[in-house]
Amino acid sequence: MMHSDLLEIIKNRRSIYPVEYNGSEITAEELSLILEAANWAPSHKKTEPWRFKVVKGDAKNRLKEFMKRVYIQSTDPEKLSERKIHDLAEKCDRSDTILLISLQDTQKVPEWEELAATAMAVQNMWLMCATMNIGCYWSSPLNIIANMEEYTPMEDGEKCVGIFYMGKVDPRERLATRNPIEEKVKYLSY
Repeated sequence: MMHSDLLEIIKNRRSIYPVEYNGSEITAEELSLILEAANWAPSHKKTEPWRFKVVKGDAKNRLKEFMKRVYIQSTDPEKLSERKIHDLAEKCDRSDTILLISLQDTQKVPEWEELAATAMAVQNMWLMCATMNIGCYWSSPLNIIANMEEYTPMEDGEKCVGIFYMGKVDPRERLATRNPIEEKVKYLSY
């Protein structure tokens, strides 16, 4: 692979939402590649803090009901939105596979470093998905991830930091723009 090929993969990575998923199955082999890509993220002191729980089948229905319940219980009744409840359900229904993203705080480095390493693992998954016509995005609804222990047990020191929705998508061009890097870099020569 040429360096320009890698840059194109990076530039074409997008958040693709479940409304665009086409219902095709993500195979076990594809999921294995995605998780293996995550496993090669860097981490300070080689702590490898990323943890993933794979949610498929009936577990998706349990997750859907859990998320709806937590949203309803944690929202003032006058602020409840039927659309929000519908959207939570639809994300689960339209996703083939959902990953719960957690970090394991090893106490060997500051927690922000464990979170940064976990985010790099997610970026690796995102890039792998981009090469496989698998749409995905990382969601982090605070009230839901803060209560994830109610849905599934967590190890001591494990903390859920997001939900990664995934589904196959039909190929199409997805353009984005960035401001020039020159606006974000200063060269110090003193």
